[in-house]
Parts: sequence; C-alpha cells; structure tokens
Amino acid sequence: MSEFSLNLSEDQQQIQKWVHDFAETVVRPAAEEWDEREEFPWPIVEEAAKIGLYSFDFFAQASLGDTTGLTLPVALEELFWGDAGIGLSIFGSGLAAAGIAATGTPEQVMEWVPQCFGTADTIQLGAFCVSEPDAGSDVSSLKTKAVYDEASDEWVLNGTKAWITNGGIADVHVVVATVDPALKGRGQASFVIPPGTSGLSQGQKYRKHGIKASHTAEVVLDDVRIPGRLLLGGKDKLDEKLARAREQERTGAKQPAMATFEATRPAVGAMAVGIARAAYEYALGYAKDRVAFGKPIIMNQAIAFMLADMATEIDAARLLVHRAAWLARNGGYTSAEGAMSKLKAGRTAVWVTERAIQILGGYGYTREYPVERFHRDAKIYDIFEGTEQIQQLVIA
Repeated sequence: MSEFSLNLSEDQQQIQKWVHDFAETVVRPAAEEWDEREEFPWPIVEEAAKIGLYSFDFFAQASLGDTTGLTLPVALEELFWGDAGIGLSIFGSGLAAAGIAATGTPEQVMEWVPQCFGTADTIQLGAFCVSEPDAGSDVSSLKTKAVYDEASDEWVLNGTKAWITNGGIADVHVVVATVDPALKGRGQASFVIPPGTSGLSQGQKYRKHGIKASHTAEVVLDDVRIPGRLLLGGKDKLDEKLARAREQERTGAKQPAMATFEATRPAVGAMAVGIARAAYEYALGYAKDRVAFGKPIIMNQAIAFMLADMATEIDAARLLVHRAAWLARNGGYTSAEGAMSKLKAGRTAVWVTERAIQILGGYGYTREYPVERFHRDAKIYDIFEGTEQIQQLVIA
C-alpha cells in the first residue's frame, strides 16, 4: 500500500506533460472538425497508437501497474482538456478492458485485454455493453439473456444493448447478460464476444448532444454463440454464485456491471475535470483580453468572482477524484468515495462550462468559440456511468 500524497512522482509528471502535449498539438486542433463530422476520429486514434498512448502497455502501466492510482486520472484530465469526444474515442476501449479485469480470470485478462487495443499497426477497439433500451440505471432489469448449451459447451446470447461506446465497430465486445432472470442483478454474468462472431451487429447509431466524435450505438445480439470459456470468471464460479443466490445467501460478489462502474468512477470524474479546466482556462484568458467600459472585464468583480468560484470547484472535484483513485488501488473505498468523486466532477463540469459561456456572452453561444462545445460535452458526465441521481443513491 502506498501513502496518499498529492505530489506526483517524476514519472507521473512526465506522463502528464506527454499527454498534455499530445492534447495540445494533435487533439485540440482537430476537435472542431470531428465534432462537426460526428464520426469516429480514426486518424487521431492512429496518432495516439503511434506514440503508445492508445495501447495495452499504457493502459496496464497507468491503471493495473500504478500503486498510487493517480496516473490514469492525471492522464485523462490532460487528454479531455484537449477534447472530450476524441478523448473518449481514445479511452473508450478502456471500459471494456476494465470490464474484463473486474470479473475475468488472470488467463482471460491476459488473453483479451490486449485485444481491446491491438497494436500500433493493427488498431482494435473494445466495447462494454450493459445498458439496454429499457434498462439504463436499473441494471438489475437487463433483458439480454445468455443460455448455456451443455451439449456444445456454448453460451447463446440474445438481446439489444443501447448507448454503447464503440458499439458495433469494436473488435471485442464485453456483454453483461442475464443467466437467471429470477435472481435479477445476482443472476447476471459477463461474456467476451470475439471479433467476427456471427449474430452480433450494430443497430442505430445515436446522434448526440455532445461527445460527438465518440461512436455510440446499439448492439444487437441475435443467437450469438460463443465457447463456454468466454464466460468471464468461469462457469464453476458462476454456478457457485447462482447456487448461493438461490438460497438467498449473500454471495459477496457485486453485479458485473457495478463492479466495473465502481472501478472506473474516478477515471470518469477525471475526464469531467479536464473539460471543466479547459472551459475555465479559456474563459480566464478571454476575460483578460476582452475590454468593455474601458477596461478588461476581469477587472469587474462579478467576473472575477465567477472565475474564483470556477477555480475552487475544479480543485475540489480534482481532490475528490484523486482520493477515490488512490483508495481504489489501496484497500478500496471506505464509504462512497468513488460515487462522490463522479457526482462532484460531473456537476462541476456542467456548471463551469455554463459559466464560461456566460463570461463570453453572445460569443460563448456561437460555434466560433469552443466553450459551447465544452458545455455540450460536459452534460453526459451527469448521465453515463451512473446518473447524478444514482451516485446520490449510492452515497445515501
């Protein structure tokens, strides 16, 4: 166990600068174009893969290999400072990798997590498939079913998943499905769907308010057959969990979806902090340059106080994110620190980006300036990976 410290190591500082430089020189100049195109930014992801930012090695180093838990949040803040839509395109596969790491055996983790990223020459994507058209926050009500065919030692999956990052275009889909509907959330399991599996297809692609460069779509599962070994955690472990659940015993095991979301909440919070910081810095620079009534508008107390509150809220959100990230790697949450960090960071991003628009006035409302995009991108952090109200429920 490492001691909690807000001081970044020399390696973490180097990673922070490395990611920031990439965000500043590659991501930001392309942000407006890919937001308008509303397409997956393959050229930018390819650039990230060339330098090793989009890779299994970096994912492993920044998450699994970091005892402080701070490397990944630090990197994500810098990347999403550049642009949230492109940032999610680069790190969206990480959610699938986290889903595998949360419930898979060591052998499954080593086999499938690298395939969520591929190589610099052959890029692959991962998708984590939980939500459904009628089951978003209520993950215990999933209708996608997985039925075991004992004769062939295969699982057969049927259902439709909704709001899936990289859905349908991913090479590796990690699907949470119900194996015993009577047990609701305790009767669920996660499965790996390999590339090219028959019966898996993309449904509708969503046209979104923000993070438009990130691909979000339905995933349709029509008699998808996969080998038994692709049940994450293995059948023996699942059978034991189901037997205990049927006897109404506490299994001690979290729902597969919730286990993943708990682990990723600080990372998602860090993304929101990056968006908020981008909006604050832009508004600060604008307030110093914009002259009205004979002086820069930052000299007006109303503007200065707004910026002071923005800076304070961002710092508070970052501190909660870093605390939660450290706890997640050092003994686990003692209360609901992960939910607190995600709740605070999401709210902060929405509020700070709105204030940035207010500081820019009419200009902030136009696409000529990036703060309206920051605001559109921020809103999803009150919704996905557990809504604002779900985080409050966890905390309460």
